[in-house]
Amino acid sequence: MNTPSGPARKVIPISPVTSSDAPAGSEIVSLYEAQKKIYPRSISGVFARWRWAMVALTQLAFYGVPWLEWGQRQMVLFDLGARRFYIFGLVLYPQDFIYLTGLLIISALSLFLFTAVAGRLWCGFACPQTVYTEIFMWIEHKIEGDRSARLRLDNGPWSFEKVRKKFFKQVAWLTVALWTGFTFVGYFVPIRELGGELLALQGSWQIFWVLFYGFATYGNAGYMREQVCKYMCPYARFQSAMFDKDTLIVSYDGERGEPRGPRNKTVDYKAKGLGDCIDCTLCVQVCPVGIDIRKGLQYECIGCGLCVDACNTVMDKMQYPKGLIRFSTQNAVARRWSQSQIMQRVFRPRVLVYSAVLVALCVAMLASLVTRTPLKVDVVRDRAALSRIVADGKLENIYRLQVMNATEGTQRYQITARGLQGLETSIDGDVEIGPAESRWVAVRLQIPYGSAPPGSHPVHFDVQAAGSAVHVTEKSVFLVPR
Repeated sequence: MNTPSGPARKVIPISPVTSSDAPAGSEIVSLYEAQKKIYPRSISGVFARWRWAMVALTQLAFYGVPWLEWGQRQMVLFDLGARRFYIFGLVLYPQDFIYLTGLLIISALSLFLFTAVAGRLWCGFACPQTVYTEIFMWIEHKIEGDRSARLRLDNGPWSFEKVRKKFFKQVAWLTVALWTGFTFVGYFVPIRELGGELLALQGSWQIFWVLFYGFATYGNAGYMREQVCKYMCPYARFQSAMFDKDTLIVSYDGERGEPRGPRNKTVDYKAKGLGDCIDCTLCVQVCPVGIDIRKGLQYECIGCGLCVDACNTVMDKMQYPKGLIRFSTQNAVARRWSQSQIMQRVFRPRVLVYSAVLVALCVAMLASLVTRTPLKVDVVRDRAALSRIVADGKLENIYRLQVMNATEGTQRYQITARGLQGLETSIDGDVEIGPAESRWVAVRLQIPYGSAPPGSHPVHFDVQAAGSAVHVTEKSVFLVPR
């Protein structure tokens, strides 16, 4: 039966059918594209060297810092069990959560600033997913060969040589992954103690987390790779909100490169109406996410610049000017701006505001750390006995003070209280607390009965470190019953 819009179309239900099962003349529309493995080609150049420099820098810090000592302890240790965080000479407590908040704000603002200036620099050069994927691909390249060799190996039949290479690659991947998991857990458990426990097969939760982070590294860097960037990382999705036409991004100069096509080096390609792009697809082959930058900026692009290195290599061989693919801005490509004009627009008001706020936050946080008092005091009222009359006819309130010594040496503290007439503090001498330790201290405050009206009265506890100017005052209340 025909309709006014044309002959009726046969509706095929969406189901996992094969081409042989489909009715004749029907068209099957696949909801999901089969994932094809990407075989990135190795390339040398400026951006490739920068990427490896960042790999070396980040991993030297990550793997090396847990083994460094500060005095008699690990230099950087987030001891969750003891609720203390050691960072060089600082000892931080959960009460110092404000510093973590400040660090997260600074990190987020830095990401916004770098993205506004030059796109996804973090993704292309310093993101852990990028760094470990680069390490795993380097191992793969060393064991299985270059791109063409890996393609032949995977497409060929199983043989002793194929099994040998695949086996050693897996062993190398697992070694790096497990050492990464061990190092990560070493930031939360003293790494030397952790090593001894693992060798003795002790510490079930430590073993679990080493295996967990090792497996995550192995899976993400060895197999998922660009899929993490494309489908799991939210940064790839909202990056466009931080871009504008003056953001430095990997750009293909279509006006210069099109129409593309192969040619002989000795032939006048311009007379044949061709652009500078010889359509060698080398820019696609080196891309770790497998995109064609000649189609324009895509959300999958991580801004690594390897396509720039590849294209410049081809331009050198063809004796064409470099920069067919380059880091530039949309405005610069469209209007043919010079490098100085581009840099003038890079430092636009948006970037200057981000920079000013970032500098202010960094200065404020550093000043706060420098002037931070290495003493924490929490006051908790004894809820079992809010107020009582003691033998000598005085009214008494009981408090528990948690005194935390945030220094690397033993300290003695004197505790006093003020705020009410005739207020007396009952405590047995000074309080001695060891390095980076805390202690609960019971303190009894007494006033003459009838010297204060019924109700809640503010009092202040003063904790003074002996022999120094370190002093903390905490507020509480003294209850007088009716």
